Amino acid sequence: MGSIPVVTRNLLIINVLAFLASVVLGMNGVDLNNILGLHFLLAKDFHLYQLFTYMFMHGGWWHLFFNMFALWMFGCVVERVWGPKKFLFYYIFCGIGAGFIQEIVQYVELYMMQPEGIGFFSLFSLVTETDAIALNRWTTVGASGAIYAILLAFGMIFPEERIFIFPLPIPIKAKWFVMIYVVLELFMALGTSGDDVAHFAHLGGMLFGFLLILYWRKHPTVNSRYGRDSGAQFFDRLKNNWKNRTGKSTGGSSRGSGNPDWDYNSNKKASEEEIDRILDKIRKNGYASLTKEEKQRLFESSNKNR
Repeated sequence: MGSIPVVTRNLLIINVLAFLASVVLGMNGVDLNNILGLHFLLAKDFHLYQLFTYMFMHGGWWHLFFNMFALWMFGCVVERVWGPKKFLFYYIFCGIGAGFIQEIVQYVELYMMQPEGIGFFSLFSLVTETDAIALNRWTTVGASGAIYAILLAFGMIFPEERIFIFPLPIPIKAKWFVMIYVVLELFMALGTSGDDVAHFAHLGGMLFGFLLILYWRKHPTVNSRYGRDSGAQFFDRLKNNWKNRTGKSTGGSSRGSGNPDWDYNSNKKASEEEIDRILDKIRKNGYASLTKEEKQRLFESSNKNR
């Protein structure tokens, strides 16, 4: 856990603790998912805060596992590129956006069930107390909307990065990976019903993530408040910070060290060359081409420069 970036690590811990709390309280007759899950906006138990709390609740062990696995797998990389503040804002923003889209879709579904002649916004006044109680069954839980937004961010930061998708025997580029997920979610959202999966929330998280990334890219002044923007800038900054920290210059001297020991200077030069080699390898062959030791070396260097 110590090697996981701070925001990703804390999100993992919070989600696991929230799920364990729901299990323990459920044994004592308290349904935490009903309290913190996102109810339909016309339901009796709907509260505005649920747009935030729902993303920390889960419907089962497997639901929790797959979401946390994806958060760990992709969140670590995205947070290291963007930094903790930008990553956390993106995660929460997209999670709330996913819940918002889910609410709109549910409202449209309810509207389509109504007789002809009823106005789109008339439902607010037509829903009775009995209806509001019955609508409580429309409850959404899970971090999936925010997780899908992280998948999108990874694909936009490293579009050429090759990753494996089971059961495909060969790796595919991240940009195609994201597109496949979008098409599958859209197909399942429109072609299936009653599977208890909030497909439109997944798409909503990706939509809000896409719009936010576009906004950041078009407004570099706003984006600079949060940190780095792209994978290329991330690796350039790593390389420059490493050179500055070790005192590397065009003349090969070690600035500010004051140590005449040739072995010491030789070790520093070897470390500099190692980082340069790793960064060049990423540019040529992608992040997936690195060995476990090279990845660890790279991120240790990144953490030292924060």
